[in-house]
Amino acid sequence: MTVNMLVPLAKLSCPAYQCFNALKIKKNYLPLCATRWASSSVVPRITTHYTIYPRDKDKRWEGVSMERFAEEADVVIVGAGPAGLSAAVRLKQLAAQQEKDIRVCLVEKAAQIGAHTLSGACLDPRAFEELFPDWKEKGAPLNTPVTEDRFAILTQKYRIPVPILPGLPMNNHGNYIVRLGHLVSWMGEQAEALGVEVYPGYAAAEVLFHEDGSIKGIATNDVGIQKDGAPKTTFERGLELHAKVTIFAEGCHGHLAKQLYKKFDLRANCEPQTYGIGLKELWLIDEKKWKPGRVDHTVGWPLDRHTYGGSFLYHLNEGEPLVALGFVVGLDYQNPYLSPFREFQRWKHHPSIQPTLEGGKRIAYGARALNEGGFQSIPKLTFPGGLLIGCSPGFMNVPKIKGTHTAMKSGVLAAESIFNQLTNENLQSKTIGLHVTEYEDNLKKSWVWKELYSVRNIRPSCHGFLGLYGGMIYTGIFYWILRGMEPWTLKHKGSDSDRLKPAKDCTPIEYPKPDGQISFDLLSSVALSGTNHEHDQPAHLTLKDDSIPVNRNLSIYDGPEQRFCPAGVYEFVPLEQGDGFRLQINAQNCVHCKTCDIKDPSQNINWVVPEGGGGPAYNGM
Repeated sequence: MTVNMLVPLAKLSCPAYQCFNALKIKKNYLPLCATRWASSSVVPRITTHYTIYPRDKDKRWEGVSMERFAEEADVVIVGAGPAGLSAAVRLKQLAAQQEKDIRVCLVEKAAQIGAHTLSGACLDPRAFEELFPDWKEKGAPLNTPVTEDRFAILTQKYRIPVPILPGLPMNNHGNYIVRLGHLVSWMGEQAEALGVEVYPGYAAAEVLFHEDGSIKGIATNDVGIQKDGAPKTTFERGLELHAKVTIFAEGCHGHLAKQLYKKFDLRANCEPQTYGIGLKELWLIDEKKWKPGRVDHTVGWPLDRHTYGGSFLYHLNEGEPLVALGFVVGLDYQNPYLSPFREFQRWKHHPSIQPTLEGGKRIAYGARALNEGGFQSIPKLTFPGGLLIGCSPGFMNVPKIKGTHTAMKSGVLAAESIFNQLTNENLQSKTIGLHVTEYEDNLKKSWVWKELYSVRNIRPSCHGFLGLYGGMIYTGIFYWILRGMEPWTLKHKGSDSDRLKPAKDCTPIEYPKPDGQISFDLLSSVALSGTNHEHDQPAHLTLKDDSIPVNRNLSIYDGPEQRFCPAGVYEFVPLEQGDGFRLQINAQNCVHCKTCDIKDPSQNINWVVPEGGGGPAYNGM
């Protein structure tokens, strides 16, 4: 049951205000930890989330009111990243230009706009300048134009420079090194100034549908639920936000987008998405080693040629000798013993990298999955009542190592298409929720589509005998000469979750111990992410079957979740009684990277949103 109230969220009536107020972030966080017991017969239930165990079958919920208040808007946007904010800003720009009154509401699960944003980031400013032609006058935080561009292949001891020829994807002439979280925060301020209603700390937990099957809107998460799944005395339902069109801009591997792919069969005519995991640190270094504007990329060591990945090291010009460095590993890797985090730590000890960091101080750490499927993996983008933008469907230009510019442009194109429909007085819709097919048509006519098509074969060309180096050769021959006009399209190798080999067929990887100066352990790293969650809530890392982690993942793949997670969420620990192991889930550590949901070889892990405001607290990552 819902109650419709046609007033701005900022002026909600008392019950509705209390509903929203109850969703505000709690200040006192304690560890949230769930454990799983291995058993040959009965596996005690630890996943207590209602998405696995519905509340209508739980006697503890009998008599609890499930009424939700509802708000009506023209457009609701899920996710305040570059794409979502670009859409919001463009909608309000158009409304102001044509003197139309359009209500735009944007919800973001992070406690502050930009707090869950993580990227390199070297920004191609094309879409940003289209959206904000006066960005310099408005003081946008683009402080570091690229002044030096370097690329190299690493062996264990040596660095082999590779020239970056004009026209190659990795040429960064005209780009800016940015702290994307700060840029997103600035965009949030611009959106609010234009009249967008921005609500950080509110996680979109559920997609709502009209009776005709079209999207009705979203519901924010409920609050006041105990770890065991029972209601607290403070239980409050989330708020429903209804809209003519709902834009899903959740970022890479969004949990609502996953549902939409199945509901509307959006991936029927594309290849499975393939992903990478990006790990990043910020360092303050010796000023004598600081080269503002320098961009460094490497491939090779410590990864073998069949494991896609590479590194970045960017020198920022932010008034202090700050560098951003990171390591990306393709999640189609095959050895279950590989740890992306430990590969990152090992890479920092290379003779060409370590001198830059010596004497410096690490001040931040984080991780996030990223889309690598490119053109072949783009799903259908529109459906009745909604559409997908940004890294949710995946517009990253992989060889260019950039996706922010394409994400922004997709948001702008979506906004323009939606605005045309909302203001069309002769519009006749077959469904209650508007189906904005014009958006996908416009995207295919834009420079985004042309750019992604031109580089479509570079990432899958790395699957051959020569691995990554085969991809480099392909780029040099076919892309540089033909500019992506070759009359064929290569395919990926399927889903990343299917790529792991059994542990018995692989060699364990011996990683060096961290020295505490250049390389570090996992938990001290997670501490620098500012990650926190309300302790007394069901773990948001849910398992469809409690027995699979031990009975399948551990027995066949030696428990890869304890290695691919960059935050120490998953641990296999000995049973308190008898032989064997149990899986321990340290949900309080989760940095919302989504890697577990992607790489789990059993596809048993389903990541859902925790209470709004939980997660990392990145500062300009």
